[in-house]
Amino acid sequence: MTNNNFYIEPFSPMVGVKNGYAQSIAASFLRPTHGLTFQRERLDTPDGDFLDIDLPSVPGITIDAAAPCVLALHGLEGSAQRGYMQELYRQLAERGIRAVGLNFRSCSGEMNRTTRFYHAGATDDVAFALRWLAQRYPDAPLGLVGFSLGANATLKYVGENGRFLSAAVAISPPFDLMAGSQILRRLAGRLLGQHFLDSLFAKVEAKATTLAGHVDVADVLAARDLWQFDERLTAPLHGFHSAMDYYLQNSSGRFLADVRVPTLLLRALDDPLFSVADIPFATIHANPYLHLALTEHGGHVGFWEHTTHKNGHSPWWAERQAARFLAQQLHA
Repeated sequence: MTNNNFYIEPFSPMVGVKNGYAQSIAASFLRPTHGLTFQRERLDTPDGDFLDIDLPSVPGITIDAAAPCVLALHGLEGSAQRGYMQELYRQLAERGIRAVGLNFRSCSGEMNRTTRFYHAGATDDVAFALRWLAQRYPDAPLGLVGFSLGANATLKYVGENGRFLSAAVAISPPFDLMAGSQILRRLAGRLLGQHFLDSLFAKVEAKATTLAGHVDVADVLAARDLWQFDERLTAPLHGFHSAMDYYLQNSSGRFLADVRVPTLLLRALDDPLFSVADIPFATIHANPYLHLALTEHGGHVGFWEHTTHKNGHSPWWAERQAARFLAQQLHA
């Protein structure tokens, strides 16, 4: 079970950047994306597609073959080399843990082969990647970390079975996808909501020939928000009756009661993409495997910290807490 003695370090937001929107946007631009090197492995999936796995190397750090290994899952329209992923890799390496990044289908810089995209509940790909890791590093304890959409997939996976895993962390997870989508509908035309749509539209256009006959491509490209996008593409393409059906079946909140892997949940109360009302406090508190850490500030996958008094600590609080928790659980 989760070690109840795990200490969450206090979060002190960067001076002048307390607002949830500011934290979310500033962090996405300011996290460093240099200094690491990557080796890519391509895994062929049973359905004729592929998953690209990125194995990072941190300069000056060598990881033993039997060291703990953590699979990391990025957020919506991210990749395994986004800034928050690279910061996590550094934090884990400093604690003697190997990190491996999974690029969801269509997110590695090369479009995937099949009509299928990725979505918040695609845990079959997570299981496939973990099985590959368990075979590649048979003596290594395994962990799982997810950010945002990847955090939803993380919690769904550990609630479904958690096979191969000794610990998990979910950073800025949505517990209720439908509620989160409604908030994003109000962001349509603003920076956060429109940014996601523009990126998704580019992929739809790139796969238009493959998608023809499966969805109405023109109708998808006319979507005004992510709810409509999920209604017109995500749901029908992946076997759901509607966007609501997709959200209801895959929201991580419905899987929390069944989690039997020590799991850390990190959320900010001012996360602009979610409401505090979606947090199932009673379910979380009733499950001793779950450790919830709520901060007043931090935004969405932000958590940019004021560190002048912290002896040179990285200013990225969430990645540090995730690495500390995983080190405690996996090295044990």
